[in-house]
Amino acid sequence: MRGTDRQGERGAGDRPVTLVRGISGIVAGGVVVLVCVVIGAAVMGARRDFPGPGAASLTWHVLAALVVVAAQIMADRRHGFAALSGSAIVLVTTGVLLWTQWWG
Repeated sequence: MRGTDRQGERGAGDRPVTLVRGISGIVAGGVVVLVCVVIGAAVMGARRDFPGPGAASLTWHVLAALVVVAAQIMADRRHGFAALSGSAIVLVTTGVLLWTQWWG
């Protein structure tokens, strides 16, 4: 017989956290793709002598990608509030990146 109070078991209460963690994982993957696109645009711009993203934009994207990937790894390895916090860091960092570098 399985006990429900044993540590490490997941119950029905973890489903919302799992959903948020899945969404933040997709967002984290999108940020990684985005940083690759920005780096590619910078390289192409430098090779073809047309303006591409500047050093500030590259720095923002790389730093945001590092933060997002680290937070997602933390969210994937934790449960409960810690996982939710990691997912929140992913979503907030992505929002700040998009707001300041794309929509601002």
